[in-house]
Amino acid sequence: MIVADPLLDQITAALEPHGLVPRGGFVFGPGETAPGLHHGAAARSVVLAGHFGSSIWPHFTRWRQAHSGQPDPLDAWSKAVLTQVADKLGGQAVFPSDKPYLPFQQWAKRAESLSASPLGLLIHPEYGLWQAFRGALLFDRAIGFPAVPLNNHLCDSCIDKPCLHACPVDAFDGTGFAVDRCRGHLAVPEGALCRDGGCLARLACPVGREHAYTPEQQRFHMAAFASA
Repeated sequence: MIVADPLLDQITAALEPHGLVPRGGFVFGPGETAPGLHHGAAARSVVLAGHFGSSIWPHFTRWRQAHSGQPDPLDAWSKAVLTQVADKLGGQAVFPSDKPYLPFQQWAKRAESLSASPLGLLIHPEYGLWQAFRGALLFDRAIGFPAVPLNNHLCDSCIDKPCLHACPVDAFDGTGFAVDRCRGHLAVPEGALCRDGGCLARLACPVGREHAYTPEQQRFHMAAFASA
């Protein structure tokens, strides 16, 4: 039996004041390409950091009020928090927005046995589409992780696929996302419901609906997407 590494408890304690949690991780295998660390060696382990529901929102909101005018504020907050945590624990923080892009979605699938929904977002068995990964912590040693339970892909048993029929401009077809069509809709008066209330396709998924982001958080994400 593998005993969870004490470092995981330290990571949990360091993330908790920010509304974040460790979202699983793994040890890079022999011959597997791993990101390089600042001192030149390749990382041995990765721990993903993220959140469920709106747990980060009050923490991010307070930070944003103190850092008004900051471009890409959610990414900036994530980098400030996770870099501090990494420095404290002897690791290195990396982020989905950084180039060259790292395979965060593949890491997330591996770390928590998640699968992609028809919208392209990973779906969690409890929180549905209302969860996200804000970054990852790399370490130069092998960490002992608990076994990852295999999750059934909930979308396989979802017959009606309401997420694919809720978008007013049919931006999702189960194989891709018509980004320009969605942004164009958000820019006109007819897009007010999506712009102010959140993505209707995402809201249509029944899994974890009780964990949906707060209206304020949904407006923030829609505005950020529309202006990207």
